Amino acid sequence: MEARVAACVSCHGVAGRGVQNVYFPRLAGKPAGYLYNQLVAFRDGRRKYVPMNYLLAYLPDAYLYKMAEYFAAQNPPPLVAAGQPPSPQLVRDGQKIVTGGVPARRIPACATCHGSELAGREPGIPGLLGLRADYVSAQLGAWRYGVRTALAPDCMQVIASSLTETEVAAVSAYLSSLPVNDVRPAKGNTTALPMPCGSQVHSK
Repeated sequence: MEARVAACVSCHGVAGRGVQNVYFPRLAGKPAGYLYNQLVAFRDGRRKYVPMNYLLAYLPDAYLYKMAEYFAAQNPPPLVAAGQPPSPQLVRDGQKIVTGGVPARRIPACATCHGSELAGREPGIPGLLGLRADYVSAQLGAWRYGVRTALAPDCMQVIASSLTETEVAAVSAYLSSLPVNDVRPAKGNTTALPMPCGSQVHSK
């Protein structure tokens, strides 16, 4: 499988470690169910990025799941993100949302779904560590405007569309400021999700 995913390395780094390009995220250690869902979404056109759509166009589900399992099993050292640190106030604002949500508007904390350490949870919710602010902002924006979709019920579309642009910037700043230690999801997280989420359902 390592040889078969060689085409992924130029964008996502050796073993899915990540690269300095802000828009190509780390794949290593993310839940296999999450990676599989994304591969299917690119293949079927629900996520649109021409190189990914082209590379995956004719691959069957079983093969995509093997790819997902390969990257989920990798654990290379995290890539240290470069760039200017965000403003302290923006980071503080983002921390409040990530750890406490926005109760007045019924927006749950990111940590409720992505784990108290924000390292994700099996089978289909990714970690949020080691991502650049521009990448997080772009993905939240894609959900807000319907460019990116997930399996129904699409909980991230509901949450992202409820955030203001200022809140998106704050969340992105806080997440990008966090140290990257263990980016693998914790096992055995049985905490109930705050809303139904199709990302926690996948099939091979």
